[in-house]
Amino acid sequence: MLTLDRRLHTGPFLYVAVPLCSVVLALLVGAVFLAVNGFDPLVIYREMLTASFATRYGIEDTIVSATPILLTGLAAAITFRFKLYNIGAEGQLVVGGICAATAALMIGDTLSGPPAVLLVLVAGMLGGAAWMVVPALARIRLGTSEIITTLLLNYVAVLFARLLIFGSNTPLRDPTSTNFPQGTRIPSGTFLMEFGTSRIHLGFVIGCAVAVLVFFLLRDTRLGFRARVVGDSPGAARYAGINAPATALALLLISGALAGLAGASEVAGRAHRLDPNGLAVGFGYTGIIVAALALYNPLAVVPVAILLGGLANAGETLQSVSGLSVPSSISVVLQGAILIFLLAAEIFLHYRIRRVHRLPAGSAEGSP
Repeated sequence: MLTLDRRLHTGPFLYVAVPLCSVVLALLVGAVFLAVNGFDPLVIYREMLTASFATRYGIEDTIVSATPILLTGLAAAITFRFKLYNIGAEGQLVVGGICAATAALMIGDTLSGPPAVLLVLVAGMLGGAAWMVVPALARIRLGTSEIITTLLLNYVAVLFARLLIFGSNTPLRDPTSTNFPQGTRIPSGTFLMEFGTSRIHLGFVIGCAVAVLVFFLLRDTRLGFRARVVGDSPGAARYAGINAPATALALLLISGALAGLAGASEVAGRAHRLDPNGLAVGFGYTGIIVAALALYNPLAVVPVAILLGGLANAGETLQSVSGLSVPSSISVVLQGAILIFLLAAEIFLHYRIRRVHRLPAGSAEGSP
């Protein structure tokens, strides 16, 4: 008979082994999925690895894909770690993109360089945080689940962005696009800097810097201490006089701001215009997988985002490999399998399996 005993201490080995085992098991599931559909898993995985990490263009595409999910992963990690569940990074990213594009067009040619870029990024962060205000206040004042409110607001944000470009004549819509509506191109002075001749832009560096800042924020500041106490034991937080609602509000607003920053980096670094179809492609939901796989450690979010960015890039690249015709959904299957196995394996971080020998019927416990 097997039983679960709660661990008094979780060693660092498990924090590495559990995510790695989840990835390996997900790859095995993906291999079965490919084999059933008539593909050679070894060939497909080799092509995916080559497409994402073995060529210059593959590495560039991987980093570009990783940039928004790095920031949405941090947005999820900073709340999920303390039992606050922001499922709305997708919508906050879109609103951040709207605000960033609006700020860039308002700046126009009057300002350029770092000051203009800073204003665009701040506008995106403020937009993401503002989109979080209603769910945060509903959670704190009314006890409404932030899971429901943030999730539903995702659809509102996406439809609002589409309205601005496809359903109205706003300054965000390019009046010269006659074939198909698209966003107005923002001034070049508000672009995020690109490195050399690559498509890798400053947004990835900003994301890495934010990961370090969030790590120290949660570890070494008063807000981080209060968040740990509230997350681990709300009763102890009340006894210690910690303002739990204010702490939750701060964490949720920071989370929204980080997701908004992801939207701003996409507008200023990749699309250079408001592109609803390019923003609403699941960056927010992938960020949740990134945060879970990183076990909500901000520093671990960086390599995990690169891994998932490579996975997303490989799924698209496989479409152009002649003779394979692999469905791009393989990357989605792998992402889902990673999350499922990780959630199932997370129990081993807190419990150990112990075998208990059942006594024969009729025997007395403790008898010789």
